[in-house]
Amino acid sequence: MDFADSNFNWDATNFFSRLTESNKLAASENFVFHSVSGLEGFEQCVHTMQTTTAFVAVSDIAQGYTTLNNTPHTRRVKTVFLAMRHAIDDMIARQQCMDIMRELFRQFMSVLIQERTRIEERHIYLDPRISFNEIDRYFLSGCACAYFQIATEIYTDLRYNAEEWIT
Repeated sequence: MDFADSNFNWDATNFFSRLTESNKLAASENFVFHSVSGLEGFEQCVHTMQTTTAFVAVSDIAQGYTTLNNTPHTRRVKTVFLAMRHAIDDMIARQQCMDIMRELFRQFMSVLIQERTRIEERHIYLDPRISFNEIDRYFLSGCACAYFQIATEIYTDLRYNAEEWIT
């Protein structure tokens, strides 16, 4: 496998950007898309909530590992954040935001299951278990937040190549 062709990372940023722009629920609830760098980037994105009411953000970094067994592969985990602003200390409004984000997650998964078939043709495999995590109400006042993570695995060519090394 040529290094230029060995894209360990399925382009989750582009995928969820397109979903956010084309989803009716996301549009009706004014979700905007952001690309962030980890939780710190997510926290910076939350500060834009004065001008936006809701967003979907994909982290441009991934955790992962490589296995060194008979069929070596690399696993990468991408994180997608969701957030919606609501009136501070209004637990009913917070619950309504969480319900909307749960439904948006469900709708995103209905498209992801189709995407899974497409990317498996490129030998990139999605872990079928995708956890949806609601962030505690004390994380940020006046904002309901959640995240989910998607893991991909791809064969990794670990054959030694002398041309890659200075002799």
